[in-house]
Amino acid sequence: MHHLKSTIFKAGLNSLYYTGAYRALAPAWQGMGAILMLHHVRPGADAERKTRFAPNGILEVSPEFLDAVIRRIRAKNIDIVSLDEAHRRLTGGGGAGRFVCFTFDDGYRDNFEQAYPVLKRHDCPFTVYVATDLPDGRAELWWLALETIIAGNDALEVTLGGKKLALPTASVAQKYEAWDRIYWPLRAMGEQEQSAFMSAFAAAHGVDMSAYSRQLSMSWDEITQMERDSLCTIGAHTVSHRALAKLSGVDMMDEIMQSRDIIAGHIGKTPQHFCYPFGDEGSAAAREFRAASEAGFKTAVTTRKGVVFPEHAGYLTALPRVSLNGDFQQLKYLDVFLSGAPFALWNRFRKINAA
Repeated sequence: MHHLKSTIFKAGLNSLYYTGAYRALAPAWQGMGAILMLHHVRPGADAERKTRFAPNGILEVSPEFLDAVIRRIRAKNIDIVSLDEAHRRLTGGGGAGRFVCFTFDDGYRDNFEQAYPVLKRHDCPFTVYVATDLPDGRAELWWLALETIIAGNDALEVTLGGKKLALPTASVAQKYEAWDRIYWPLRAMGEQEQSAFMSAFAAAHGVDMSAYSRQLSMSWDEITQMERDSLCTIGAHTVSHRALAKLSGVDMMDEIMQSRDIIAGHIGKTPQHFCYPFGDEGSAAAREFRAASEAGFKTAVTTRKGVVFPEHAGYLTALPRVSLNGDFQQLKYLDVFLSGAPFALWNRFRKINAA
């Protein structure tokens, strides 16, 4: 399913590109700007990954591609701005030109070691949203643990929804099929049920979920060092990276407020921008958008697909983003994304998707 969805979406993007339809749609649908979403920046992150099982590879791009993206945006005379400047423009207090913001989710060490030098070289503003359990070494990055378990086994037995599944996982294709059979039901679970399942599943296969946090996250020293650069904005991303829509109102607000306060304690200033974990419709909606506003954040971003229109001034805590997906590391796809054309189609020609 992973490869099928990617293939179908890529075919649609290619159609928009080679027919020139994206150029025709751009004047009406490119909006005033775009907020780009990234996670990992790693050497060797390739576009196709046809020969290896890497379902989380969509979250990584190479430093070379990041460099090329920045150059391409500047060649288009699009301003690369901070989230503060994007907020000013949305609320009528900033410049009038089209803009792009670079945002990085979670707080991974490769952001410091690989992305930051590229961004610094280009004098490029950026934001890193930190889920505070990562630098504190307590995060359960269950999606990485699941990938490790499937990658390391030729067969798995798992019980989901009361059904026992026997899943062959010897070939790459079988591993992707098993991923889809396990990952999506896990995404739909309540947070406590999900955590209990993955803790038991990881323990049964000798996988330490907290090890990913210790290995992959920036330290607070690295976060603080980067934040001292005026190019860098540190935003909040909850404490434990749980889907907020699945939590009680009290737990949801605790995740938001505690992450804000923990970050402020480390960097000496209160973060003004927020990012919802997972960020899709099932993870953040109207209740969460109100909560981010009540917590005092200037902006909050989702993973809902889209560019930013002037109308988003009324939805500052429900902003869409454009994913720089590891499956699409070609500049032609960036051109199509920045036109807004695929998102016009995706959102059925609605500028605002914040319900």
